[in-house]
Amino acid sequence: MSAEHKRLKEDRDFIKHWKKWGPYLTERQWGTVREDYSPDGSAWENVTHDDARSKAYRWGEEGIAGISDYKQKLCLAWAFWNGKDPFIKERLFGLTGNQGNHGEDVKEIYYYLDSTPTHSYMKMLYKYPQAEFPYQKLIEESKRRGKTDPEFELIDTGVFDDDRYFDIFIEYAKHDFEDIIAKATIHNRGPEKATIWVMPTFWFRKTWFTGHEPFMPKISLTKSNRIKAFSPKSGNYSVSFEGNPDIRFCDNETNRERLYGIPNERNFTKDAINDFVVNGDESKLNPAFHGTKAAAIYKLEIPAGESAVVNLRMQHQLDDNPLEACDPCLEQRKKEADEFYSKLQHRVTDPDLKRIQRQAFAGMMWSKQFYYYDVERWLEGDPGRYVPPKERKKGRNHHWRHLQNYDIISMPDKWEYPWYAAWDLAFHCIPIARIDPEFAKDQLLLLLNEWYMHPNGQIPAYEWNFSDVNPPVHAYAVQRVYQIDKKANGGKGDQEFLERALHKLMLNFTWWVNQKDSDGKNIFEGGFLGLDNISLFDRSHAQHYQGKLEQADATSWMAMFSLNMLRISLDLCEFNKVYQFTATKFLEHFLYIAGAMNNISAEHISLWDDDDSFFYDIFHVPGKESKKMKVRSIVGLIPLFAVEPIREDLFDQLPEFKKRLDFFLREKPKLAALVSSWIQPGYDKRRLFSLLRGHRMKSVLHKMLDSEEFLSEFGIRSLSKFHQRHPYTMKINGDTFSIKYTPGESDTRMFGGNSNWRGPIWFPINYLIIESLKKFDFYYGGDFSIEYPTGSGNFMTMDLIAKELSMRCIKIFTKDENGHRPVYGNQQKFQNDPHFKDYILFYEYFHGDNGKGLGASHQTGWTGLVAEMIHKFYKEKTPIKYGAATLFRS
Repeated sequence: MSAEHKRLKEDRDFIKHWKKWGPYLTERQWGTVREDYSPDGSAWENVTHDDARSKAYRWGEEGIAGISDYKQKLCLAWAFWNGKDPFIKERLFGLTGNQGNHGEDVKEIYYYLDSTPTHSYMKMLYKYPQAEFPYQKLIEESKRRGKTDPEFELIDTGVFDDDRYFDIFIEYAKHDFEDIIAKATIHNRGPEKATIWVMPTFWFRKTWFTGHEPFMPKISLTKSNRIKAFSPKSGNYSVSFEGNPDIRFCDNETNRERLYGIPNERNFTKDAINDFVVNGDESKLNPAFHGTKAAAIYKLEIPAGESAVVNLRMQHQLDDNPLEACDPCLEQRKKEADEFYSKLQHRVTDPDLKRIQRQAFAGMMWSKQFYYYDVERWLEGDPGRYVPPKERKKGRNHHWRHLQNYDIISMPDKWEYPWYAAWDLAFHCIPIARIDPEFAKDQLLLLLNEWYMHPNGQIPAYEWNFSDVNPPVHAYAVQRVYQIDKKANGGKGDQEFLERALHKLMLNFTWWVNQKDSDGKNIFEGGFLGLDNISLFDRSHAQHYQGKLEQADATSWMAMFSLNMLRISLDLCEFNKVYQFTATKFLEHFLYIAGAMNNISAEHISLWDDDDSFFYDIFHVPGKESKKMKVRSIVGLIPLFAVEPIREDLFDQLPEFKKRLDFFLREKPKLAALVSSWIQPGYDKRRLFSLLRGHRMKSVLHKMLDSEEFLSEFGIRSLSKFHQRHPYTMKINGDTFSIKYTPGESDTRMFGGNSNWRGPIWFPINYLIIESLKKFDFYYGGDFSIEYPTGSGNFMTMDLIAKELSMRCIKIFTKDENGHRPVYGNQQKFQNDPHFKDYILFYEYFHGDNGKGLGASHQTGWTGLVAEMIHKFYKEKTPIKYGAATLFRS
C-alpha cells in the first residue's frame, strides 16, 4: 500500500481528514446564476469580470490556483501583476456568453499538471504575459467575428511572441492534513529582465452577515511577520512566509461606492490591495494590520531565462522553523505521487501516454469545487439584507425550493462550467473510480440525495435550469463504478452503495416514465437531452411548432436505463435474492420499450426506417401525417447502448426471474422476437439483452464505421458526414429548418452556440459506443466480425473494433509522426515550443475531421474518459504502433 493509499484509507476511516483542504475554489464566481440578483436572470451582466475585484460574493469564492477548506471558510489563492495591467491578476479572464462569437470562453493559458486524490501533492502552471493583458482586444475582436469564424484566443493576440511571459508553477504539499506548504516558481521566459509582483492572498468567505458565523473571523499580523487567521469554527491557522514580503490587510467587503455609487458599509474594501499595488493608494488598507483579507506582496526582478521562488507554510499548530520543511516535504510528496500513479500505470510503457493519462487525472482532481446553493434562500434573500426582485419567485429554478447544495462536487470545468451537470458528473466518476473509488461513489449518491433530487424524482440538471433533462446515465455510472471498485477490492462489492443508489434511481426511473412518456406508449420525449443543437430545432420546445416529438435517443436511453437497473438488481441478488423481482420489473420495461420503438401505439409507426436502415425521431402534428426527421446523427446510434450480456448460470440461481423470462418467451413471442434472442446462448453460455438484433445491429454499425458517414480518424462523429453533401431540410408549419455537417464550432446560436453536436467528436458518446461494442463481443466472442472500416473488405471482431475506436480517440492527444498533437491543430507554439508542447488541454469536444480541440478548453471531466481508455488498452499484450505512440491490443 503506497503512502497515498494509506492517506485515502485514513480519510475514509475518519482517522485523518486528508481531504479537508483541496482545490475547492472555482475559477469564476462572477457571472454565475448563484450571484445573479437581476430581475430578468441576466447572470452574465449582473456581476461582470470588472465588478469582481470589488464585489464580495454570497455563495462562493474564486481565485487562481486556489485552495480552501471543504466548507470554504478560509481561502488561499495567488495574484500577480506585471506592472502594466490596469488591475492585478486575481482571477482568470474570459468572455461572457454574449461576448464570445461561440459563447462563453476563458481567455487564459493554464494547465493542471498533477494531483493525488487527497491533494497531498498538487501542481499547476499559469502563463502570464509580460505585456499588458489584452482585455479589450479580446472583447473587440470577438465581437467583430461571426459564427462562421474561429474563436480569437489569447495566443492569437501576440502577447506570447518572443517568449515575453512568465511561467508560474504552483505546487502544494500537505505535511499533515492541516499543515500545507505552497510554492510558486516563476520563470522569466523572455529575453530581458522583467518585474513581477507575486501575492499569495488569504481571505475568509463572507458568511458573517448571514448569521452563519457568531463572530467576525479575523486575519492579523504577528510580531514575527506571519499572519494568523482565526474563525470560531476553523480555529487558528498560522502562515509563515519566506523572505520579507510586504503584508497588507483589508476586508472581504464590497466596494459599494465603486460599483453602485452609494456609501460603503466598511472602510477597508475587497479591492484595497489591488488599488495599493497598482496605484499606490493606501486609503482602503487597514492601518491596524488586520481584516478578513490579507496578501503577502513580493516584488521580484527576474533576469532573462532565470527564475524566482516564493514559499509559504500554513499550519494549525505552528512548528519552530516551519519553512525548513518546505522543500523536503514537496520532494517527498511528489515522490509519493509518482509511486501512487506508477501502480496504476504499471502496464503503460509509453512516456507520453503516461503523461496524458496523469494530466487527465490531475484535471479531474483540480476540478473539484465547493458548491453552495440554497435555492429557497436565493429566491427569498437573506433576512435583513437586500430583497431580491419579485420576478425571481416565478423565474429560474423556482420549482426547486427544496434544493440545498453545500458540498465538494466534481465540476466539468471550473471556469466555463463552475456548476455541476448531472450527466457530465456521471462520466467523471468512471475514471475517478480508478484512483479514488470512495469519492466516485459519494458523488453519484450525492445527486440522489433528497436535498438534491426533486421530490418528484428528477435529478437536477445544472444551475441555469435544474429542470432541464439530461440523458439518464446515472444508473450506468453507478453500475460501472461498482464493478471497478469490486474488482479493486478483490471481488468484494459495496452492497450498501449499490442498494442506496438503486432505491433512489427507482424514483428517477418513475419520474421518467410519468413525465416523459405522457401518453403511456413507452416512447419518450426527453427534450434536448444535453445534445444542444443536434436537432433541427430546440427539442425542448417542440410544442412551439404545434407538434410533439417522439425521440429515438430518449427512448433508447430509457431502454439502456432499464437494462442498467436490471444489471444492478442482478448484482444485488448476490447479497439478497429478493432483488430478482426488481430485475423482473426492469426486464418488462425494457421489452415494452423495444416493442414500442417498432410499433408506436400499434399504429405501425416505427422509429426504425427500413429504407435507410437507421433510427430517426418522429414529429407529430395533429391532423397531419407523422414525419420522420431523417437526420443521421448519434440519435440513431444510441440504441446500441441498450445492451447487456448475462451469464446463463445466473438464471438457474434466480428461479423467479427465469420463470418470468419463460413467460415472455411463451406468452409474448412478438416482443421476444424484437430483441436479440436470449434463447440462443452465445460465447461461454452467455445470453444477450439488446435493442438490436443481428440485421439492425449490422446496419447501424455499417453506417457508424463508414468514413464517409460517422467514422473519423479521431473517433465517431456526432453527425454523419453524409450531410456535408446532403443537408437535411424540413418544413414545419411554414418554417424551414435545415441541418448540415459542421465538424468544428457551431454556426448557430441554439443553446448559446458554445457547443456543437452537428459533426464534432464527443468523448462520452464514443466511450459508450466502445463499451457497447465490448458487451456485444462478450456475447458473440470471436465468432462474429464486422467490416471495419465499411467498404475496406477487412473484417474484425467487435472487441478489436472497440479497441481501434479507442485508439482513434487517444490519438487526438498523442504526437503524430511529425511530433504534433491533433488537439492543437495549426497552433505552432503549442505544437513546437518546448514550454508548451507537452502540456495537455482536455477540450469539451473535437473537430470531426482533424481532431482539433474545441469548446471549453479545460473540461477534463468527461474528456478525462481518455484516462480510462488508456487504462483499458494496457491490459493487452501485443504492442502496435499508432502514430508516434505505442499502444497494445490482442
